[in-house]
Amino acid sequence: MKMITLRQYVADAFTDRVFSGNPAAVCVLGAWPAASAMQAIAKENNLSETAFTVKEEGGWALRWFTPGGEIDLCGHATLATAFVLMNFYDKDAEEVTFSTQSGPLTVVRRGDLYEMDFPAYDLQAVPVTEAMTAALGAAPKEAWLGRDLLCVFEDAAAVRGLAPDMEALKGLPGLLAHATAPSDTADYDCVSRSFAPKLSVPEDPVCGSGHCHIVPYWSRRLGREEITAYQASARGGVLYCRMEGARMKMAGKAALYSEATLRLPADLFETK
Repeated sequence: MKMITLRQYVADAFTDRVFSGNPAAVCVLGAWPAASAMQAIAKENNLSETAFTVKEEGGWALRWFTPGGEIDLCGHATLATAFVLMNFYDKDAEEVTFSTQSGPLTVVRRGDLYEMDFPAYDLQAVPVTEAMTAALGAAPKEAWLGRDLLCVFEDAAAVRGLAPDMEALKGLPGLLAHATAPSDTADYDCVSRSFAPKLSVPEDPVCGSGHCHIVPYWSRRLGREEITAYQASARGGVLYCRMEGARMKMAGKAALYSEATLRLPADLFETK
């Protein structure tokens, strides 16, 4: 059987050390393989996201796959991809622009931070339901809906202590479910956790696209454009965010965990 090889990196995003933050696999390709091939790689990696990027005129094209399917926006895998490209492919670059399903996304290197320019989701208030309380295991005080469901709690301890029913979460509105509360330390403005059982990811360690819901909420509530957010998963991660109208800047650090060579059957790449 004819085989081809691909380079793959794994970087931990929104952290400055390995074994924390959110790991993403990054495959740098010469051309797009079949979507089924990318899905198979993502499933084999079994990380919350695997990013695939291809060089094009004026920048790079970028797609994201979870073990359960392709999604339209992913913050931590975008950061990880920019980190890989700027450190292994174009070391002099201070900026990279990706074409994506969510439009052009630009990442700027600012010292050891990688700052992304993302759309902010428009949130609509929705009633808190018994189903939300049952699925999360605690009753939120507010609920908001954009692409994802955002549930707001009174204190960080409630968010940290959640033990959601993943099957029940699948029945709630929104693609992902996020729980957030005011921070319990002076270092951050808010804490959160993110759950994505609909995408075969029980808990996302640090969810960039989730903060496109979380940060607009806290910016309005606190009356400030700049928000420092902590994702209170077992791995933990820090996001430095700033609202700019209908968009937001989201910055974080990254740490390289691994470089690998994938050996894959060539027939997986015969059809885009």
